[in-house]
Amino acid sequence: MGSHPHTAPLPTPTTPAGQEGLAAILARPDRAVIALDFDGTLADIVPDPEQARAHPGTVEALAALAPKVASIAVITGRPAGVAVRYGGFAGVPGLDHLVVLGHYGAERWDAVSGTVHAPAPHPGVAAVRAELPGVLDRFDSWQGTWIEEKGQALAVHTRRAQDPQAAFEALRGPLGELAARHGLIVEPGRLVLELRPSGMDKGVALTQYVHETGAESVLYAGDDLGDLAAYAAVEKLRTEGPDGTPGLLICSGHAEVPELAERADVLLPGPGAVVGFLSALAQRL
Repeated sequence: MGSHPHTAPLPTPTTPAGQEGLAAILARPDRAVIALDFDGTLADIVPDPEQARAHPGTVEALAALAPKVASIAVITGRPAGVAVRYGGFAGVPGLDHLVVLGHYGAERWDAVSGTVHAPAPHPGVAAVRAELPGVLDRFDSWQGTWIEEKGQALAVHTRRAQDPQAAFEALRGPLGELAARHGLIVEPGRLVLELRPSGMDKGVALTQYVHETGAESVLYAGDDLGDLAAYAAVEKLRTEGPDGTPGLLICSGHAEVPELAERADVLLPGPGAVVGFLSALAQRL
């Protein structure tokens, strides 16, 4: 590994399980999977999700880290192609070991082929797409909410509403009923409610990918309620088999989602700090 004169110190995980996870990654990086959420983890949260871009330095940090580990997987609710575009991940030297698991793993882009593999959308998504504007129009207090088209899913954002939190709470019930009618579920996030097929979550995607790669350790970094499933997957991987798979859980922006922060091994204030951590890790390996 060797030490570098300019190496930033890696934060010490606050839990024994996290310390074991980091030690395993440092000992055998070529057997480690580094899994990362996109929005709020690699990209700063912005009022308009279409303006989200990877934090400055993200691609450089990933390109430095990727050749030293088994794989880097960006796991996101966004379509895979959108995350690749907003992240600037395509055609970057050194990023051969990068995959983007979009729509919670339903879609997959890998840097080697540069193509997205995706299933046909769930029929309930089209039905919800047709009905959603009418549902929103019935309530004056929901002015400022808007619908994000995700192909395999739809999201309703309340960040621009007059009272974002009140609109979010008011919408949960009606959107839950609409989703259920068409065989979908509602996934709440930070002032966003996503209507999507069940069975797609970051935990399922991460577990399948760890098994597929035969990884012997895993890092996961996230910032929102949708990342809880991936946290649970890492916690389960730690206990499975004779020795378990050591794992490290990182929370980005820890003041926002206490449910995530309470279970994390390392708390970082946001995407800039996550990029700093990834750079420091690359330098250590």
